[in-house]
Amino acid sequence: MQIDTLLTKALHKQALTAEEGLLLLEKAPTAELMWAGNQLRQQSVPGRKVTWIIDRNSNTTNVCVANCKFCNFYRPPGNPESYITTLDEYKEKIEEMFRLGGEQLLLQGGHHPDLGLSFYVNLFRDLKSLYPRLKLHALGPPEIAHIAKLEKSTHEKVLAALMEAGLDSLPGAGAEILSDRVRRLVSKGKCGAQEWLDVMKAAHRLKLTTSATMMFGHVETNLERMQHLVAIREVQDQKPADAKGFIAFIPWPFQDEGTMLKKLKRARNSCTADEYIRMIALSRIMLPNVQHIQASWLTVGKPTAQVCLEAGADDFGSIMIEENVVSAAGAAYRFTAAGIQQAIRDAGYIPQLRNQQYEHIELPETIEQQKLDEVNMIVN
Repeated sequence: MQIDTLLTKALHKQALTAEEGLLLLEKAPTAELMWAGNQLRQQSVPGRKVTWIIDRNSNTTNVCVANCKFCNFYRPPGNPESYITTLDEYKEKIEEMFRLGGEQLLLQGGHHPDLGLSFYVNLFRDLKSLYPRLKLHALGPPEIAHIAKLEKSTHEKVLAALMEAGLDSLPGAGAEILSDRVRRLVSKGKCGAQEWLDVMKAAHRLKLTTSATMMFGHVETNLERMQHLVAIREVQDQKPADAKGFIAFIPWPFQDEGTMLKKLKRARNSCTADEYIRMIALSRIMLPNVQHIQASWLTVGKPTAQVCLEAGADDFGSIMIEENVVSAAGAAYRFTAAGIQQAIRDAGYIPQLRNQQYEHIELPETIEQQKLDEVNMIVN
């Protein structure tokens, strides 16, 4: 049977074409996909440990001119609800995060027409000067492309300046689906698919660790999902040998509550638990050169994420002390530090705290554990 042949090929970490991935997505039994995904997980990340991280997802600004039709977070320039986060506000957020055991700030925002490279360089330098141990997992390819356009500069020069100012790693934000047909329909104001990939290539040349994402379940075809995975794999293949490149891949389903896509009746969130589990398995199968696959608590909830640990996922992502963007479209699953660890144990695995580089770390002895367990946190 062709499915057996393709799964055998995948288990030998041979690259599947988008068309081969499509056949598996549409025809292979879920149990067989899960089995193959789990076998590949054990090849890439042996053992029973499942990693998680404590961090905070804050936003530089909610002003954005990208006009994405799935985003409820942004405000246009001049809107009375628009803001730019102040240094004093960052200090309050970061100091609380440190008390709760985190050291990484996932810092993103909108495509503000007036915030160029100097704004981010000065911000990163100020934050690192105040908090030398702070890790900045910040911006994303669309923001880098936006800044490069404002400055009439290159992706590589912008990234190099941000790294010199304190950028530690680059999130895989804004990938959505790496198809220009799709992007014209859902995020026309963002960079195109090739530019997203080009920013990541530049980051890898600079040895900047990155992650990759996919938001699926809106207007894309199943083939476009598989083409997205192939594009990620090909960029990873091209990275310098001494660069980590894409350290993780995180797929999540489109969240539709209140979005323009739903209001225009162009798309709605119809992703079932089975479909998400199949996508986790296909992510592992199609991306043999990306070590970590993350299950998205924030968008699918605990039971589905637990099953994903048997389908190829090895990471439960972040307990976010703050998250504003995806939550604004209806993702509302919440957990505590104790809760995420117990969920991992209940699934038959061992919880392991990590940092952004996926290095295993211990829970800090000075952590305000009671507050960490009581505060409302969002797991991504």
